[in-house]
Amino acid sequence: MQIYNTLTRRKEPFTPIEPGKVRMYVCGMTVYDYCHLGHARVMVAFDVITRYLRARGYDVTYVRNVTDIDDKILKRAEENGESIASLTERMIEAMHEDEARLGVLPPDREPRATRHIDEIVAMIETLIDKGFAYAADNGDVYYRVRRFERYGRLSNRDPDEMRAGARIEVDEHKEDPLDFVLWKAAKPGEASWPSPWGEGRPGWHIECSAMSTCCLGETFDIHGGGPDLMFPHHENEIAQSEAATGHAYVNTWMHAGAVRVNHEKMSKSLGNFFTIREVLEHHDPEVVRYLLVASHYRSPINYAPDSLAEARKSLERFYTALEGLMLNETIEAEASITGGDSHFEARFTAAMDDDFNTPEALSVLFDLARELNRARKEAPEQAPALAAELKRLGGTLGLLQQDPAAFLKGGGAALPLSEEDIEAKISERAAAKKARDFATADAIRDELAALGIMLKDAREGTSWVFETPEA
Repeated sequence: MQIYNTLTRRKEPFTPIEPGKVRMYVCGMTVYDYCHLGHARVMVAFDVITRYLRARGYDVTYVRNVTDIDDKILKRAEENGESIASLTERMIEAMHEDEARLGVLPPDREPRATRHIDEIVAMIETLIDKGFAYAADNGDVYYRVRRFERYGRLSNRDPDEMRAGARIEVDEHKEDPLDFVLWKAAKPGEASWPSPWGEGRPGWHIECSAMSTCCLGETFDIHGGGPDLMFPHHENEIAQSEAATGHAYVNTWMHAGAVRVNHEKMSKSLGNFFTIREVLEHHDPEVVRYLLVASHYRSPINYAPDSLAEARKSLERFYTALEGLMLNETIEAEASITGGDSHFEARFTAAMDDDFNTPEALSVLFDLARELNRARKEAPEQAPALAAELKRLGGTLGLLQQDPAAFLKGGGAALPLSEEDIEAKISERAAAKKARDFATADAIRDELAALGIMLKDAREGTSWVFETPEA
């Protein structure tokens, strides 16, 4: 298995620190608002990675943190007139709802920053003792960036050419403008915890260093996150953790690609900012997940009505191939046990072993679906096993686990008409055809087609599927 390492900028053979076991940490959400599409991208990307590593036989410990104390959280709680605990609990619950709808499995551990204050304080004390940090006279504690010789290696930046970036405060209390805060002195009325430097709260970067090493040890296999976290957040994590422990922090760094909306950066100021739940009001969650999986995890994704329509059509091809095949538990169990015997399995594994190449893996599934369609016509005895394999491999990507008929009918989600209304229209059309009023029958078919409801006439009667109309 080869994984692209952001730190070295090349694909490298993946060798876990402990044979057969993978320890992975991914930066999670700052819970002051609902999760947006960028969060969905990271959630789904590392869910696929976790699923595949487990399918390959690895014992994976997947840790994804929650930042539940932060400047934005304090500001939003004050704006809402609610407590920090009320805000963060509400947003964490909403986050869990969103990820469940997208088929994202929960992490093995979900540490919260406010529950690791003791470990954070202890790490800061170690950094001060080693000369990598200093307490300022305003009650803040800062990290000495220039003291850490390897600073800038992950983001390929030269400290001498850097300017202070996001969340790096420049003030007269710093020894150097590049220094960043580890501990913030509390302002009157703010949430705070006791420390050797006075009442305060942790800086954003130190939280992840403390939580990751607490959960996974001083050195672990994989650290992941969104593309915007490479600098300064992940760069600062490396500096803090390696200075404190004296050991390499992470062996493999992975970063997911950004989400763009109609080829523009997603931004509230541009009016193209969408939360996950806003999107799922209008689209089947599996269609959204397919869109996120269809691009390589490191590539940017373009979110647009036509891209979602294409995602829907792709899933319809799979579910149409699976429709009507009764896969009993015995067949599915045998497919799972004998996985690896077919050339489809071998090609799928080769694709995913190549830095989790989901586009290539999906192309294998399309070939498998075509073979399944052929078998249904020419060798029906082979169809159940092929269908079971398609469903099993799709499940490795978190796809194709719905009832095919339900999906093809729209799953009850985002349908422009209720199923009862659709059936009534079909009955009305049948009556018109019986009365030889073909103009009315054609008008009803066209009316439904304009809504994405496609009718299929057969000897047994008329059935329908829902296809998201293209914008």
